[in-house]
Amino acid sequence: MYKRVLLKLSGESLGGPAGKGIDEGCLSAYAEEIVEAVRQGLQVAVVIGGGNIFRGLSGVGKGFDRVDGDKMGMLATVINSLGLAMAIRSAGVEAEVFTATPMMPVARYYMRDDAVAVMERGGVALIAGGTGNPFFTTDSGAALRALEIKADALLKGTRVDGVYTADPEKDPSAVKYDELTFDKAIEDNLRVMDQTAFALCREGNMPVIVFDMNAKGNLTRLLHGEKVGTLVYSR
Repeated sequence: MYKRVLLKLSGESLGGPAGKGIDEGCLSAYAEEIVEAVRQGLQVAVVIGGGNIFRGLSGVGKGFDRVDGDKMGMLATVINSLGLAMAIRSAGVEAEVFTATPMMPVARYYMRDDAVAVMERGGVALIAGGTGNPFFTTDSGAALRALEIKADALLKGTRVDGVYTADPEKDPSAVKYDELTFDKAIEDNLRVMDQTAFALCREGNMPVIVFDMNAKGNLTRLLHGEKVGTLVYSR
């Protein structure tokens, strides 16, 4: 169903049940899912958040300057990307980390054509550092990169199996959407992605699928066209 996707993972997802630090089991499980999809012919780019290490916005009000806090958050995404890249390589697939700001020799500076070349030869491109600018989330960075690499869809892997009318972890009466439009997601203030990311995807006609990345095999099921998670689309 898809030839090329951008997979967005939260930093907290790499932190395991506590959502902090890097859980080796989660890292290995995600790498296995990604490698299996690549071996079946899917071209994959990955954007990971950094909330398991540092969340810039949460530091505001505690003495952190927003700009410097966001810079720390960007560096956290690089650490997560390096860890996932190592796990993917250990599973036998090429993985290259790119960063939004120059960071050699830690990682390569992001150039769209270089990232696409890695994917086209069967490797995984991990694009770190957000947009390279403060005041933008990694969701917005993922939306931007998905449009740049001409992905068929942006896949947002979360801890829940789709988009709900409310947070299902807090509200047992929350109802799941099988699909909905970006307009409705923005109008109802559904906090699956920030509104800048939603707006970018809406304008670029980039479908978003929100799904449970922790359910083994879900990424492969999506590859084969099975209905997994919630589809968010433009009218």
